Amino acid sequence: MKLIFATNNQHKLIEVKALLPQFELLSLKDIGFFKDIPETEKTIEGNAKLKAQYIFDKYNLPCFADDTGLEVAALNGAPGVYSARYAGADCDSEANIKKLLTNLKHKLDRTAQFKTVIAYISNRESKTFTGICQGTILKQKQGTQGFGYDAIFMPLGFDKSFAEMSLKAKSAISHRGKSIKLLVAYLNKIDNK
Repeated sequence: MKLIFATNNQHKLIEVKALLPQFELLSLKDIGFFKDIPETEKTIEGNAKLKAQYIFDKYNLPCFADDTGLEVAALNGAPGVYSARYAGADCDSEANIKKLLTNLKHKLDRTAQFKTVIAYISNRESKTFTGICQGTILKQKQGTQGFGYDAIFMPLGFDKSFAEMSLKAKSAISHRGKSIKLLVAYLNKIDNK
């Protein structure tokens, strides 16, 4: 089954391809789409749906998109939907991490969760799948794997940050891994009908 994953993020693509070996996964680059899809919704779910619908309308192929946010309890759920551009539209992960650690400097509660919503759309229907991974924000970066906030996020029940885990170990417990597993279960179900 051919599926478009509406992303230009190579890190996400590598993670998701490892979780979907039985599908022919096409990235936006593979289909010749190089523009950024504006993320104008106010929720993680809204942005995932917006991206999936945009690509489906253009190519009319089964497609899915994800949006992920880091929700920090002491910051009332921030950065949340603005996680990728927390320190500003043109800032990178380093700037986002620096801003987050600065904002948490005097906070005792460092609990947080990663949330991924996948929106899937085909000619038949549209569905969403949500994965959550709870944990804490570390006081400094640990590890060199992964991307985004991985180096400062330690999942609940572990003594390593996401950036200290192999891709396989991270995917087994991560927000994205959980949402992809729900998507795969759904696709297998409709594929066998």
